[in-house]
Amino acid sequence: MDERKTMFSGIQPSGDLTLGSYMGAIRNWVDMIDDYNAYYCIVDMHAITVRQVPADLRRRTMEQLAQYIACGLDPHKVTLFVQSHVPAHAELGWVLNCYTMFGELSRMTQFKDKSAENINGGLFTYPALMAADILLYQPDYIPVGSDQKQHVELCRDVATRFNNIYGDVFTIPQAYIPRVGARIMSLTDPTSKMSKSDKDPNGCVHLLETPEEIMRKFKRAVTDSDTSENCVRYDPAEKPGVANLMQIYSCATGESFDEIEKEFLGRGYGAFKTAVGEAVVEQLRPIREETKRILADKAYLESVYRMGAEKAAATANKTLRKVYKKLGFVAR
Repeated sequence: MDERKTMFSGIQPSGDLTLGSYMGAIRNWVDMIDDYNAYYCIVDMHAITVRQVPADLRRRTMEQLAQYIACGLDPHKVTLFVQSHVPAHAELGWVLNCYTMFGELSRMTQFKDKSAENINGGLFTYPALMAADILLYQPDYIPVGSDQKQHVELCRDVATRFNNIYGDVFTIPQAYIPRVGARIMSLTDPTSKMSKSDKDPNGCVHLLETPEEIMRKFKRAVTDSDTSENCVRYDPAEKPGVANLMQIYSCATGESFDEIEKEFLGRGYGAFKTAVGEAVVEQLRPIREETKRILADKAYLESVYRMGAEKAAATANKTLRKVYKKLGFVAR
């Protein structure tokens, strides 16, 4: 019997994976690969709350799976799968819709941020589907960025509400937020998280970009509005751009902030931005090359997502049967 704690997380294939996704999430998943019974999902059902080009969605889903593997997520050690391949996600999502309050959903920050441009039922209720994604696998921990804590709290509230009515059905998960690299910010707006949906393409670095593209973006990265102090110093409040670049460099090289400050003492921002770009290029080079190799082997990728869906469904369906029995649904 596997006595390890269980972990679940997922990323939407609504855009190409970013350096922020890698440093803030995927790299931490890889570091913990032997420590947890882990389920990592490509949450394609969440992606359609915003209109997608079907061919692009399929391509990004396959690319994301290939990148997961290229980053070091061994499909024989963790469960890698596509959300829509496990129908229990949609089924439990509907059930939890009925146990999630309107007021709770309306307070979700992401809904309030996005609702001005796209109001549809899926955008409003997707936190209930997110709760279903998580609770199906009875995880102990959910590795998330600090900006996602609100969704984990809602998931915990809904699970607790359901358990209070029907008994011990769901494990109540905890958010797992890594200390370093938890939130990589935009290169052009260091007050905003680096996001694949960033309207400024120069703010975001993608895992499959060429070294030339990566270097160009880092050389243009925002550093400090106070040009009189051309100093590499970790001060998120006063120098958010520099602090963000230091965090990226720390993640790429393993150096502490103190070591980085000493390394670039008196060298200025130009040398520092070039060094950060070069460190990122070298970290992403093997991932990009391995992703291309994996994408060329379609039969292998298909075998991975089929195996993952089978493993995920075995756990998810066990939870769903328990929920349906508690609700009073007639067994299939």
